[in-house]
Amino acid sequence: MAQVPARKVFLGGPFKSVLDPGTGQMYARERELFGALIRRLEDDGCEVHNAHRREGWGSAFMTPEECTKVDFTEISRCDVFVALPGYPASPGTHVEIGWASAMGKPIVLLLNDGCDYAFLVRGLHAVAQVTYLIFGENTDICAEVSAAVLGLARERSGQ
Repeated sequence: MAQVPARKVFLGGPFKSVLDPGTGQMYARERELFGALIRRLEDDGCEVHNAHRREGWGSAFMTPEECTKVDFTEISRCDVFVALPGYPASPGTHVEIGWASAMGKPIVLLLNDGCDYAFLVRGLHAVAQVTYLIFGENTDICAEVSAAVLGLARERSGQ
């Protein structure tokens, strides 16, 4: 079987709402989740752009103008957009989801089991190519994201 070419992945999700007010850093649980997703995708040969890592997990925030330009550019360059929309909703992530759908990017959304997301998130597949992954406490979300991203890569390369 031919190897799938490296894919550029943009991994988005809540940021300011998952910062510990005492340390200014992401809570360990969220940092571990994003770190594990990044490692798995990079181990699979993907190039991953992620604002959380880029901005030191909360210790090196860019200005609003800087991060907006960088994220918009990186989403325009990505092959697959992956995000946790946040529950409650992450306003920044929802803007990024809108950009990705308007740019025609394949989207993988990670939804917490049992959460009631906005209609426009739940219905996004009506206007965009969206893979929904529902996860709970016992879900190997890294494996599911990897399979979805690599499947999209194979599909787009015709393999």
